[in-house]
Order: sequence, then C-alpha cells, then structure tokens
Amino acid sequence: MSTTTTPASFVRELREICGAEHVIEDPVRLDAVRISGVTPALVVEPFSADEVATILRFANEHGLNVIPAGGFTQQQTGGQPAQVDVLLSTKRLTAVEHYDPGDLTVGVGAGCTVAQLTSMVAKDGLLFAADTAQPERTTIGGTLATGMTGPLRHGYGGLRDYCIGIRFVTADGRRGKGGGRVVKNVAGYDMMKLLIGSWGTLAVITSASFKLFPAPRQTRTFVAEFDTAAEALVYRDIILRSPLNPMCLELVRLPSKVMTWAIHVRASGSDTVLARYRSELGNAVSCEVTGDEENHWRTLADFSALERAREPDCLVLSLMVPLRDVRRVLDFTQEAAATNGFALAVVGRVGAGHLLMSLSPAAAEKLTKTSYLAAMSALNQNLPHDASMSVLYCPDPLRNEIATWQRVPTHLASMRAIKQALDPNNILNRGRFTF
Repeated sequence: MSTTTTPASFVRELREICGAEHVIEDPVRLDAVRISGVTPALVVEPFSADEVATILRFANEHGLNVIPAGGFTQQQTGGQPAQVDVLLSTKRLTAVEHYDPGDLTVGVGAGCTVAQLTSMVAKDGLLFAADTAQPERTTIGGTLATGMTGPLRHGYGGLRDYCIGIRFVTADGRRGKGGGRVVKNVAGYDMMKLLIGSWGTLAVITSASFKLFPAPRQTRTFVAEFDTAAEALVYRDIILRSPLNPMCLELVRLPSKVMTWAIHVRASGSDTVLARYRSELGNAVSCEVTGDEENHWRTLADFSALERAREPDCLVLSLMVPLRDVRRVLDFTQEAAATNGFALAVVGRVGAGHLLMSLSPAAAEKLTKTSYLAAMSALNQNLPHDASMSVLYCPDPLRNEIATWQRVPTHLASMRAIKQALDPNNILNRGRFTF
C-alpha cells in the first residue's frame, strides 16, 4: 500500500479513532520517518492504550502491516518490509501511571523518553539504570523493544532484571499485561522477558513499570590502557575475581591516532570505598577522573549513533558472547576487519559479554559490497553457537542484505509458535524477521 492508494475509508476510520490531526498523510512528513528505506502510507499517533487497541483491531481486520515506532534512534534490524501501511507512533503515550520513590518503583507510558524518566527520578535521588544512546530521543517503549542498554548494564543488569511490569496490546486488539507495579509481583507467564527485544513483532508495548535504584552520591572512573585486547581482558578477569563491584566495566577501543585497548572502571561509594578501588586496581591505572570529567560515559553510551555520524559507510554490530569467548571473538573480528579493508572500533560491557563493534572503511575510498559480505560471513562462521549478533546500522545500499546476515536462532520453532499465537495474521512488523 502506498500513500496514493490508501483507501479514503481507512483514513476516515483512523481519524475517528485518534483525531484528524494525529493521522499524518503529508508526503514530506511521511518521508522523514522512513523505515528501512520504505515510506509509510500513514502515521497514526494514539493517545491511550484503548486507542492503540482499536487501531490494531482495525488493522488486523484489513491485513495492514503495522510498525510500532518510538524515537527513531535505531535502524531496523532484520529484513526490510515490502510496505509499511501504518506506522504507529507512541509519542503521545507519556503518562506517569505510578511513582513511589519510597518503594523504588515507577510506571510510565511507552512514549516517555529515557531522559524524561531519568530527570524525574533524579529529583528524588534515584537512578533509572537504562543509560541508552540518545536518551533525549529514545523512548521507554523503544528501549524495551530493542533491548538495548548502556555501560550501566554491568552493575545493574539488563532491562529484564529491573523491568517489573509491562502493558501491551496484541495484534488483534486485546490488551494484556505481565508482572505488576511492585517488585514482588511475579505471578503468571513472564511476558516482560518475551517482549523485551522482540522489536515490536509480537505486540505493541504501551507502558511499563521499573525498579529504581538509589543514585550514587559520588563516582570515579579508573582507566587502564593496553596494547592488545588480550592484555585488556586479562585485566578484566583480575577485576572480576576481585571483591570489587563496579557500576561499569567497559572495554574501549575508539578511533584515534593511537588505537589502544582500554578498560574503564566506574566505581561509586565513600572516599574509603574509592580508595579501595584505587588500591585493588593497581599500577595499571593510567588516569582517574571524577565529577564532570566523567562525561565520556555519555560518549560510550552513544557509540552507535556517533559512529554512524562519523562514518556513514560503517557497520555497527551488537553481539552477546559468553565471557569465555570474548577474546576469541575479538581476535577473529580484528582479522576479518583487516582482511577486508575495515578499521575496527569497539566498546563493550565485557563483564556481561555485550560487545558493540563498528567496522568502517580503513582507507578513503569506498569499499565494495563484497567486502562487507565477506566480513559478515567470516563473523557468522566463527561465532560460538551460543552467541548472538544483530546489525544495528549499515549503509543504505546494503539494507536488502541485512536479513541474510542475521544468525538463525536455535529456538526458531518456539519463536514461530509464539508469533503465530500472538499475531496469527502477521500484521506487526511483517517482513522484519524472515527466518
């Protein structure tokens, strides 16, 4: 379905659901929110979960392809949709459903941005631990749908660890929920873990509840630099075996004249606790920073976006790797990059096995599609069977190849069964996952 062939009756129905001003048909505005190079026929902006349910019920009856969208900070992973009939924006789902600072819990709409939630709870000395990229644009719903978090993952866990409740609408317009508003509520099937990282293919997340944490009163970052990744990972292992419990433990290799491998350790606590860190980390530490000087953590969290801005022809990959295999994965990635004409940049929660990698052309001239495919093929062939890899960003001409780069999961049959149960007509993100 294209903008010019959208039945007028469909437009009228959607306007009645969420208001004429919240059904966008203007070609210029539609082109600004293209999904994997495909311009949506319509954008709708519901205000409530009830409106989301009515829209999905209508779309399901007419077989429309619906793609939920938040702040547009992530390129689509997986396959490229043949068409986008309805782009469902969550930007108006911003209500604060509950907030109890004393109980360390909060519930907000899917359209609330990470920056808005972080700022709200910070006034009460609390921390929302999802330090995502581009927090001013990234929405809560988008954060959950992609499953992406930042360096705080080491100390506070992933979204699955502190999301305590989720509200959603299935493809046929049924409202559902998993978990609740308090930490002890764990009854029923764990829909939270199912929907986190599902990229909007199973249901539309309308709101969620989270456990919060006391914000640290003071922090300090210790940096140790090494010539090789192997040396850096030996140091990582020493830290993991120590009594230290840092907020962040990050492997860093950023584009610069001197491409060193560094371990960044961020600690919080009293002067005595920070002195213990200094003693335990030893002479390998080359510098310490505190206060405003620690703003480089924002750069590390924004790694993917900054790499895309720095080099539009880069590949940005997200990998989850068992701790025992991190060194081997880095070794063969460096080899694949060098062999095919790429420079490699890396940041990673190496205490949790989460790596973000950017492969960008090492020379000024553009690389051919063959070089990209050869590098990706080498990575796919060498990754451990229990590792996962997704493409967060690639150059426009290669978007049609993205689906061939996704590793077929070992639990494919279960994934298909769940998709069939929740979205039998395949209206949510049709074409996203093609395996």
